Amino acid sequence: MQIDFKGKKAIVCGGSRGIGKAIAVGFARAGGDVAICARDPKALEETRAELAALGVKAHAASADLAQGDAVRGFVRDSIKALGGVDFLVNNASAFGSTDDDKGWTSNLAVDMLSIVHATQEALPALKKAQGSVVNISSISALHPAGRQPPYGAIKAAVIHYTVTQAAMYAKDKVRVNCIAPGSIEFPGGVWDRRKTDNPALYNATLNSIPFGRMGHAEEVANVALFLASPLASWVTGQSIAVAGGQGL
Repeated sequence: MQIDFKGKKAIVCGGSRGIGKAIAVGFARAGGDVAICARDPKALEETRAELAALGVKAHAASADLAQGDAVRGFVRDSIKALGGVDFLVNNASAFGSTDDDKGWTSNLAVDMLSIVHATQEALPALKKAQGSVVNISSISALHPAGRQPPYGAIKAAVIHYTVTQAAMYAKDKVRVNCIAPGSIEFPGGVWDRRKTDNPALYNATLNSIPFGRMGHAEEVANVALFLASPLASWVTGQSIAVAGGQGL
């Protein structure tokens, strides 16, 4: 069954590359209008142009998702530019790895509080549309994360908050779900860089994946688009690992 998003509108926080970009492009290919934000103006404009070339309305704005006012402003402006919102994706990450104030503060601001700010700002429009939210967590939330203590702990909080959101918003017919990706490789991404700067870690991680390869951003996007679609109309409060069996 083909998913059709014609007339629908998506906001993707962190949408200029990797998983966020794949979700935005997939939504646009299915006919939906899309708003994206990121910090890199060059990558942002390149992605906006790619979305617009698909014949949909594409809005893009630079925003630091560590700043609550910036997150709320981006969502508010996107709703105005698109004329509403049916699908909110909270995708950004600070990838905080150090077990110190800097690591914890950056991860909390970007990975957790940006979800709170974006969803609260979008909620009136999501209620009107009876839309849905997808939060991006990680399989690091499900296992000890010795290399990235703040990242794993806060991604676990994202899963918990997703369930809470789902319970809170069910009466408004707004669905909230979560995706926990495994190791996803894309140009310029973490694992693309590790292949060069830390091949031992790259190979050890690759060997831990039963499917024998890293995942692709589009494979995460496919699940997100399913969760946004009417095919998932009875799915809320769920966290789905997209990891090729990694961590089993």
